Amino acid sequence: MSFCVGFSPIFDEHSRVLILGSFPSVKSRETSFYYGNKQNRFWAVLAEAFGAPLPVTVEQKKNLCLQNGVALWDIVASCNIEGSMDADLRDVTTVDLRVVTDNCPVSKILCNGAVAYRLTAENYNGSLPVVRLPSTSSANVRFDKSSWLKQLR
Repeated sequence: MSFCVGFSPIFDEHSRVLILGSFPSVKSRETSFYYGNKQNRFWAVLAEAFGAPLPVTVEQKKNLCLQNGVALWDIVASCNIEGSMDADLRDVTTVDLRVVTDNCPVSKILCNGAVAYRLTAENYNGSLPVVRLPSTSSANVRFDKSSWLKQLR
């Protein structure tokens, strides 16, 4: 197990929705940005929801989020983990969501998968609705993008 720290949030004064993952995968940690595994469906779903081209670079990914009112973060601030599986998260500390929610007009929190949802529900006591969405991970064989598209549009 290795001690790992998550990424800083992506948001600005126009962010209307906060998308929370659990913790960056090995591939994401290698690329130093969210959803770095090319097999993950996250960026394709966001691009489709907003009628944008699939972003490739980190800058394009940041722009896709910010131009469409999306704040992006992970609920886990730090942990011990081996690999990428949420089931392997140990000694978890969570982020303070007020860093984002107090600084932009976020109206809801969308959680990418069950673990992100559980940790958010356990640690967030604010008034924003928290929505559980299916994980965009390629490991999720039952992924259905329709719920994502509905929440993002």
